[in-house]
Amino acid sequence: MRRRALLAIGVLLAGLVTGPAAARADGPLEYVALGDSSAAGPLILPQIDLACLRTNRNYPHVAAQQLGAQLTDVTCSGAVIPDFSGKQFGFVPPQYNALSSTTDLVTVAITGNDTGLVSAALSCINLLPPPAGTSCKARYTAGGTDQLAARIAATAEPFGQALDRIRELAPNAKILVTGYGTYVRPNGCYPLIPVWAVDANYLQATIDRLNAMLAAQSAAHGAQYVDLRTPSIGHDACAPVSQRWLEGLIPSSVAAPLHPSARGMAAFGTIVAAAAAS
Repeated sequence: MRRRALLAIGVLLAGLVTGPAAARADGPLEYVALGDSSAAGPLILPQIDLACLRTNRNYPHVAAQQLGAQLTDVTCSGAVIPDFSGKQFGFVPPQYNALSSTTDLVTVAITGNDTGLVSAALSCINLLPPPAGTSCKARYTAGGTDQLAARIAATAEPFGQALDRIRELAPNAKILVTGYGTYVRPNGCYPLIPVWAVDANYLQATIDRLNAMLAAQSAAHGAQYVDLRTPSIGHDACAPVSQRWLEGLIPSSVAAPLHPSARGMAAFGTIVAAAAAS
């Protein structure tokens, strides 16, 4: 549609003008952001929705500003796929309610909570070096079955169905699915992050498995996958504070543990804006 063609021109001109890209002739791009805390930005100041722990410095707001878009941000910390169609916490409206036939762009960040990855990561903490403790990899793969891999596999179909529903509700929109970043480098950085090397590698491999599922389902259901893993290499929770996009168990900035910092959200927003214009 005309808005999408003009979007690419607007982004190219963004570097030549001050502030957001110039408004399009038929009005601003209508952008809806769906998702969980990886998009909402819990604890990053200012928080504009205390129920959902959402900031106006998250990647949807950054991308919207760069695109000159009109943003409806319904991302909510703790969200799972059923919260797209139901009331989260019993009172937050379904995220699908924000979609319509006039929506031009949708970003989707979900499944981290559906698969329990945050709680799994927290369970991998070992304050003492091996062998004084228990490996979470050993625990999650006991008996020859990888429990986290099984959860990811079980989430694939519901996620694909969610993408289909988004397409039904926003038939004219470009749908971008954002993956999860590089949270920890190979072998980790014990004791800065108190997770053993074997468990650090297992956790990042599990995140990579989740990203692979998101990419595959995106391709199968007419959405575009946006890789945040590759550009965030070197900006993980082990990186120097000045280079860190993703926080560790003890945040170095005002952000939630194991979530993007404001610096990370700014970087991810630029990546998403570029993907929207491609």
